[in-house]
Amino acid sequence: MQTNFSLTALVDPHMIESEKILRACVHCGFCTATCPTYLLLGDELDSPRGRIYLIKDMLENEKPASEKVVKHVDRCLSCLSCMTTCPSGVHYMHLVDHARAHITKTYKRPLVDRVLRGMLASVLPYPKRLRLALLSAAAVRPVRKWIARLPGGAHLAAMIDLAPALKPRKSTPQGSVAQGKRGRVAILMGCAQQVIDPNINDAAIRLLNRHGIEVTSPRDEGCCGALVHHMGYEESALEAARRNVDAWTRELDESGLDAIIVTASGCGTTIKDYGFMLREDKAYARKAVRISALAQDITEYLHKLQLQGPVRTTGQIVAYHSACSMQHGQRIVDQPKSLLKQMGFVVKDVPESHICCGSAGTYNVMQPEIADRLRSRKVTNIEKVRPQIIASGNLGCMTQIGAATTIPIVHTVELLDWATGGPLPDAMYSMLHSQSDLGSS
Repeated sequence: MQTNFSLTALVDPHMIESEKILRACVHCGFCTATCPTYLLLGDELDSPRGRIYLIKDMLENEKPASEKVVKHVDRCLSCLSCMTTCPSGVHYMHLVDHARAHITKTYKRPLVDRVLRGMLASVLPYPKRLRLALLSAAAVRPVRKWIARLPGGAHLAAMIDLAPALKPRKSTPQGSVAQGKRGRVAILMGCAQQVIDPNINDAAIRLLNRHGIEVTSPRDEGCCGALVHHMGYEESALEAARRNVDAWTRELDESGLDAIIVTASGCGTTIKDYGFMLREDKAYARKAVRISALAQDITEYLHKLQLQGPVRTTGQIVAYHSACSMQHGQRIVDQPKSLLKQMGFVVKDVPESHICCGSAGTYNVMQPEIADRLRSRKVTNIEKVRPQIIASGNLGCMTQIGAATTIPIVHTVELLDWATGGPLPDAMYSMLHSQSDLGSS
């Protein structure tokens, strides 16, 4: 794609990078075939190619964001399916992230939108605030239909619908004592996941310990920054990245680490991008590259270990839902399915597995109508393979899909932990109970 950025614009390193990305695009349109919003809406401007044209015009001409640009960029899920499809290697993720930051700096959103975004950014990355918000959502659920009628009420209603009940935590040893130490890793405790489902990381820790891996979590580590990053709050995202880089670098230098383990694939995609995000920060650029190189999804790391065989009878039919951040963001496709098969599960691929479920961070709150349509499409495709269990590697997907199906949905690592001696995942109790009833009748 030909570009005509001014010399003054190209003083900005963000503009330099975006121009390089734009020049890589050859207008082929392959991306439209795999873009969820284009498939649903049929509008060229709701495809990656259409958004690229809008972003190019905005950045190249150094314009403030317009209402039209904001509308179509906001509809982008950042699922990155277009990047998997693109034959020219267009790095759409970095381009749309730049566009969102530019929108935040140059466009004044309507009041309701500003309040909603500010609330999400000030609650979701903070575990104590999120816990209080979930308790509040449970309290107001009986009046949800009246809330939906308020200005911005559709978004608040979506939040109430998605807000899960807080899960009781299974007993877990306070320390992380590896059985026959083979390595040492840090695990991202994160923000939302440690509140909504702390059993996921507990399962990962048990499984790693069982296979000789010592696990630590530096006390100063926090939210990875993904949630605010994709909302266009660039400085907040960089602050989160710097805090984590400092925490993990200290741990790495003092005690050594083989890897930084992430159990939420959305977080993993962002942490692996810290090197790019902090490339212009002289104090952090090299450290961030070092940290990004250590980040691994839990299944990516486990796949390299020699896992012990299952100690329980498995054989359940599992539909594996690959989160977009896993398959498109990190290009991790086969490892989770391979691990599940090693444990004796029958793994089924989901039709249209490359299409997003509609979760996408805060997307299912900000764009509830599109998100609901994508969820219905995803659940229909999952149910076609008639699974007993759904497995996924991202809490956002689990929450989104779980709200529309009665099939138990669990994190991949919970299944691996259970198969090798860990406790039964909460979601599977009713399934196994019904199976035992059938067997005894």
